[in-house]
Order: sequence, then structure tokens, then C-alpha cells
Amino acid sequence: MSHKLYIRPVGISSTQSSVGKALPFMGNGNSFAAAEVMIRTSTGEIRERHVLPTSEILPWLTDNNHTDLTSTASDLLATLGKPRSSFAGLDMSRPHVMAVINVTPDSFSDGGDRYSAGTAVGDGLQMIDKGATILDIGGESTRPGADPVSLDEELRRVIPVVEKLAEAGALVSIDTRHAKVMTEAVQAGAAIINDVTALEGDAESLEAAANAKVPVILMHMQGTPETMQANPLYQDAALDIYDYLQLRVQACLDAGIPKDMIAVDPGIGFGKTVDHNLRLLDTLSLLHGIGCPVLLGVSRKSFIGKLSQGEEPKDRVAGSLACALAGLDRGVQMYRVHDVAETSQAFAIGQAIRQAV
Repeated sequence: MSHKLYIRPVGISSTQSSVGKALPFMGNGNSFAAAEVMIRTSTGEIRERHVLPTSEILPWLTDNNHTDLTSTASDLLATLGKPRSSFAGLDMSRPHVMAVINVTPDSFSDGGDRYSAGTAVGDGLQMIDKGATILDIGGESTRPGADPVSLDEELRRVIPVVEKLAEAGALVSIDTRHAKVMTEAVQAGAAIINDVTALEGDAESLEAAANAKVPVILMHMQGTPETMQANPLYQDAALDIYDYLQLRVQACLDAGIPKDMIAVDPGIGFGKTVDHNLRLLDTLSLLHGIGCPVLLGVSRKSFIGKLSQGEEPKDRVAGSLACALAGLDRGVQMYRVHDVAETSQAFAIGQAIRQAV
């Protein structure tokens, strides 16, 4: 029976271990002194799960009759240590804020706030001033239970906003699961495609993204927005989603999309329970083994209220920041957020503390 190896860095630090055995972490000045090593079968059964010092991973595999996995381990450790290439021209050695601009009447948190194209453009420009480096424009709500909208309506909502913001010099991402919208938005100036279905939701999406020749963000979602929260199930949420995203990255590579133009997103809240979301947040560093930048979208999501006092979406800022800082500790490079100024401030302080001598 074949086995698969997973390595999740833990003990990530901005300084090298005092004993000199920590390994570099994505070439950004950080290192990790230990890792959770997991081995599971082709049927998903976890056979081994251990936290080991980085210096002991390869010897442990050899001593425990896993010599067939030592080459994979070496490759994974090398991938975890390599600097990430720039993504859409952005330096991936520091965190970036992707501002949410929903040109919709029904998004879960801010539906209707920016339904007017003029408001969406004006707010987008203000978000750049507050620290956003990407503006993510969406014209279809993908909240749990949301109904789809027609392509014509989605295009009517997003294209004028994409055009105006791109003309103003903003780095614009189009948040869509439809090939036609991807193509027309890129023609209008969008520089990134952000798809909640990882280019699977539309039979033509993968080809459209490859032809567009812009970076793509692949998100995991179990089911569809209409059904995803009905009864999400995983053998292990972190490992199952890692496997899925790895396969979608390979599909993009096969379609001709270069790896330095691919980022991944675990899809917090998209077909996940509270426990699934917490497991994913805790194990975010695992995803760096795929070798692509990681985007985290957790802003104002319902599980924050479920874990707190049932706050409404716009009152979940503190919980959203707690999740973002957890991502910062685990090396996440991009953050999709509603509260740009607050997130930018949290990152400025969080980074200053980590870099203090």
C-alpha cells in the first residue's frame, strides 16, 4: 500500500535556533526548528503523526522503515526553505492585504454597501490609501445558501468597477467562478483571477485562465455555495485540502500556467464546520509544502461569532484580526479582508514585534 508524507513546520521564528539546527523557512529570514511529520495511506488512514526536531526527520524515516519517503522528505524540506517568487509583482516575503469589494446586494457581510459602481470605485481607492495592495472585485455572493446570478448581471456589476480601478493604477483581482467573467474582467484590466472553485466550477475556466496569462488563486470549496454547509465531511480537513490544492496546482501546470503564477487558499468557511476551520488555521504552515503563496480569507466569517458571543459580521473585526495574526505566525503571504486599516495596523505591529532584536 502506498503512503504519502506531509511536513508541517512548527516553532517558526525570525531568529535561528540557538543550537543551529533550524531550517530556513521560505527564504524570508524566518526558520523552523521542528515539524509535525504525518504519513497516511492511499485510503486516507493516518499511520504516523509525530512532532520532530528538523534535524531528526530524515533519520527518523530511515530508522522506522520509511526509507522510500526520505527523498520526498528532502524535497519537501527544500520547498519549505525556498523563497517564494513574486506574485502579480508583489514581494511575497511580506504580508499583503487584499481588500474585499463586493459589488452585490446580498454578500454575507457587506452586501449592498458597494452595489453602486461609483461607491465601489471610491471605496477601493481609499482602501489602497489604508494599506491594501490588491482589490478583489466580486459580483456574485458565494455565502452559504447563496443563489447564482446570471453571467450578464455579474458582468454588469463588475466590469465598470474593474475598468475604473485598473485605470487608476490599482492591482485588481476578479473574484469569479465563471470563465466568461474571468476573460472579460482581464480584458478590462484585472491582473489576478481569484476562483472559489479552483478553476473547476466552469468547464472552460482552466483554459480561460491559461489564455488570460495572469496569476490565479485556487481556493478549496466542498460542494457549492448553495449546499456547502449542509454536512461537510473530511477524513482530515488539513490533509484532504492539502491534497486537493496540490492536484489543482498540477492541473494548472498541465494547462500551461507557470507555478510562479499560482497561489492557494484553504477556503475557510466554504464547506467546513467550526472544527474544520480551526484545524485549518492551526495547520496553515502545512500548505507551504505545495510551493505556492498562500492566501487566507477569514474576515468576518460566521465561525468567529459562533466561537464568541454571536456577533454580527461587522462586529467580528477583533476575531478576524486574531485569525490574520495566526496566519502571520504561520507564514501566510496574502489576506483577503474587509477591514483594511485595522488589518494593516495589526500587521505593522505584529511584524515589528517579530523583527525586534
